[in-house]
Amino acid sequence: MAKVYERAEIEERLRSYPGWALGEDGQLHRELTFNNFAQAMLYASAVGHLAESADHHPDLFIHGYKHLRISLMTHSEKGITDRDFALIEQIEALPRRA
Repeated sequence: MAKVYERAEIEERLRSYPGWALGEDGQLHRELTFNNFAQAMLYASAVGHLAESADHHPDLFIHGYKHLRISLMTHSEKGITDRDFALIEQIEALPRRA
C-alpha cells in the first residue's frame, strides 16, 4: 500500500511543478495550450505512452481543439502518491511547443 499524501504535503511538493494544482476533486490537474490540434494530440499521445509504461493512467481531455487537461491521481489508493509525482516528473520532461 502506497503512502497517500495529505493536502499540505501535496501543495508543498507541487511548488516544484508550476502549472500543476490540486483540485477540489482530490486530483492533480494541469492545463496546457498548444498551437493547434495536432500538437495537443501528439503531446497527449506521449503522455499516454509514459502512463502506460508506468501502469498509471491519468485522464486526458482535449478541448477547444488545442487545449489539453491532464488529471492525475492514484485511483487504487484514492489519493495522491509518489506514483503521481513520478509521472508528473516524466510529463514535465517532455518537449513542448506552445
